[in-house]
Amino acid sequence: MTAATAAFRRVLALGGPLLPVVSFLGRLPTAMCQFGSLLLVAETSGSLATAGLVGGALAAGQTVGGPLLGRLADRHGQRPVVLAACWFDALAVTALVLAALARTGALPLALLALLAGAGVPQIGPLARTRLVALARRARADDRLVDTALSCEGTLDEVSFVLGPALVGLSATVAHPAVALALAALLLAVCGSAFALHPTAAVLRPTTAAPRPTGAGAGPAPDRRRGGCPAARPARARMPRAVHVMRASMALQGALFGACQSGITALTADLHRPAQAGLVYAAMGVMSAVAGLAMALVPARIGLPFRWRAAAVALIALSVPLLFVRSLGALYLAVVVLGVAFAPHLITLFGLTERLVPAGRLAESMAFLTSAIVGGQALSLAVSGRLAEAHGPSAAFAVAVGAAVLILALALTTRATGRPAAAVRPAAGAPAGSAR
Repeated sequence: MTAATAAFRRVLALGGPLLPVVSFLGRLPTAMCQFGSLLLVAETSGSLATAGLVGGALAAGQTVGGPLLGRLADRHGQRPVVLAACWFDALAVTALVLAALARTGALPLALLALLAGAGVPQIGPLARTRLVALARRARADDRLVDTALSCEGTLDEVSFVLGPALVGLSATVAHPAVALALAALLLAVCGSAFALHPTAAVLRPTTAAPRPTGAGAGPAPDRRRGGCPAARPARARMPRAVHVMRASMALQGALFGACQSGITALTADLHRPAQAGLVYAAMGVMSAVAGLAMALVPARIGLPFRWRAAAVALIALSVPLLFVRSLGALYLAVVVLGVAFAPHLITLFGLTERLVPAGRLAESMAFLTSAIVGGQALSLAVSGRLAEAHGPSAAFAVAVGAAVLILALALTTRATGRPAAAVRPAAGAPAGSAR
């Protein structure tokens, strides 16, 4: 048994074999709804502009709603938040499908899409948070936590390959509405299963810290003597590096969007538009493989160095896209580029886990995911226009520019150390105990 296999088995043992299954199926609708809503509205309305408006509203809702749901999960626990969100989202997606089939106007469709995006239950980020909490409770070292994040990154990549493929298959053999109906069903059933899984109990809601007692604590304020009542402690502040990593993740989303626009434009120029989805899927498959391979990286290679190395790889491997002119060369270029995607994503999730305060981990994981969505949506709008006006190379130039900015952030950010507020004691251990 290799060291990597042993590490993956330990990760699987943390939550049991059912947890990754329900978390994967529960996050699959996120990958299906964006593409599915575009196809559905384009077919029912006959307007690409309306379809783009609906897709943009869905992305905007997810970008804003993700961190809010993560914050609620930190405060109240994952179980009630995920249960409420998955059923709300299932109903919102169903309403969007029915409205599109009824040929409702653009504004009501956009509002429904906004609600559907805001209600995404954030199962991917919350699964990461839950798995990290299980690892810390088991007093695992950082290496096992990194392996757990690699597994979660791979599940994300596979979902974003399989989701659009399912939508495309449904649109080919039946109707895009079938795919979105399946997404609503998965949200209700698998989202509920994820919320009700016993591992949800490992995450205790964040509560106000108890008042210190004993020597040195001092007397409690007395209203009768003019004292002030005990105030709820302020939320722990985020280190500056966390905000920079969110910007880096948004830039990776911009890179995704620019690649998608460039691939679509180039395959259209080559009179092979149906190949666009397959090319993008090939990139996702290679990214998933690279994500699993991250478990093999020696522990002595720290996360800050990995961030810089991934940024250099993103630049070096995206530049060839500027010179691609054939379908075969495009496949080769994007498959090779896929090697750099997952390492950057997984490294930023790992750095965030190390740096954020314990009571804001779910919010922070959701923020990273929302940053990808927001960056991708904005990039699609900009790079799509550039590709239309100046050709595929213009869109790919946006991808290269985003990679350059990622490297600039990685080189100028100090992302080391673990603040005291971020140290996570094992569940059941007394407050203040070190893991």
